[in-house]
Amino acid sequence: MFSLNEKVALVTGGSRGIGRAICETLAAQGAHVVVNYVRGEAAAREVVLAIEARGGTAEIAGFDVSDMKVAEESVAAIAKKHGRLDILVANAGVAVDGLLLRVKEDDLDQLFAINVKGSLGCARAAIKTMMRAKCGRVIFLSSVVAEMGNAGQVGYAASKAALLGVTKTLAREYASRGITVNAVAPGFIETDMTAAIAEPARVELQKAIPLGRIGTTAEVAAAVAFLASDEAAYITGQTLRVNGGMYV
Repeated sequence: MFSLNEKVALVTGGSRGIGRAICETLAAQGAHVVVNYVRGEAAAREVVLAIEARGGTAEIAGFDVSDMKVAEESVAAIAKKHGRLDILVANAGVAVDGLLLRVKEDDLDQLFAINVKGSLGCARAAIKTMMRAKCGRVIFLSSVVAEMGNAGQVGYAASKAALLGVTKTLAREYASRGITVNAVAPGFIETDMTAAIAEPARVELQKAIPLGRIGTTAEVAAAVAFLASDEAAYITGQTLRVNGGMYV
């Protein structure tokens, strides 16, 4: 089950954290994975080497999703190179925290340029290719805070909530072409960001999670792999929550 053999997958922001786990998981299921990065070329190459060491195939693709034109052109070039693009995982994102009365306009511009416009630019180019194939999977990475909110993350929550509306809308627009569009909304996951949380705050955070622990990147990647598979062909417009019960 969940075989992705002969599929080509692009994962934006794939050089570290959740993105890296997604790249490695999709490759383990048989997909050829294109690992996108902006500045972390060395880290992206490490992901490729890790995938190849396990018998998979992958390559890197450096481009900045915050430039919508560049994102579209880059995704189109990847599709042309391989003659197909079966899976797009729009994972690239940034978090800039701040209360509404303190958040800067530049921060909001950055959040929406990367988290929303970047995802839309990649999706637009990918969907053009998928429409010709009459099949495809588009998966957006949202967040638990998009649905439950979180003090001090008004801009981030707004950008991730926007992706939920995008998911529902694109699912309706392209279902007739055999393309499914879904979102994965992780809760608190073990990444570089959560590793920096002080232990007292970490303990309190875990108390708010019914399963009593912070999730792993592998658990998020598994959800993405399922939505990318043929077994998920009748699922579209949905948000798969990977949050330990923090928001239900």
